[in-house]
Amino acid sequence: MFKTPSDKALPRQVDPRRFAQQGINIDGYVPAAEMPRLIEATLDSAAKVQVELSFAVNEEKKKVVTGRACGELTLVCQRCLDPVQLPVEANVSLAIVWDEEGADALPSYLDPWIHGEGLADLYEMIEEEMLLSLPAVAYHNETCIEASLLSAGKPVEVQVKKNPFNVLEQLKSSPKS
Repeated sequence: MFKTPSDKALPRQVDPRRFAQQGINIDGYVPAAEMPRLIEATLDSAAKVQVELSFAVNEEKKKVVTGRACGELTLVCQRCLDPVQLPVEANVSLAIVWDEEGADALPSYLDPWIHGEGLADLYEMIEEEMLLSLPAVAYHNETCIEASLLSAGKPVEVQVKKNPFNVLEQLKSSPKS
């Protein structure tokens, strides 16, 4: 887990290649209000996502960023439709590449962060990683609705209609004389 949550906001714009060359480590938080797609997927715009990132050049001479981002996010329980707070953690393991060709050449354990020259939007990258880490279905750990509401009630009788082609089926299966 994280050491102690940092009380400082991460810079929005960084130069990831320069950070990797210098081996910079950063930690802090990103306000959820600065990540519009994450707000759309959750109910709480006041949340903070704690982030620890390490920029480096790995043994294969690839510029990489590794670390974690986590936060307590409010989602909609798919059982009762009430808010539920869930911890969401994203493990970051990205290689900084110029284009799709560079992304295709990466080893399978690295995902691409495609970025051209200059400054990159760090919040956008963290938002993407958090979105990928959201649970497919959010629900309370404890029972949040009555079990009787889950039953379908009385079983419904299904009436089988006569098939007009049954006569043909009988003719087909009857022995020929």
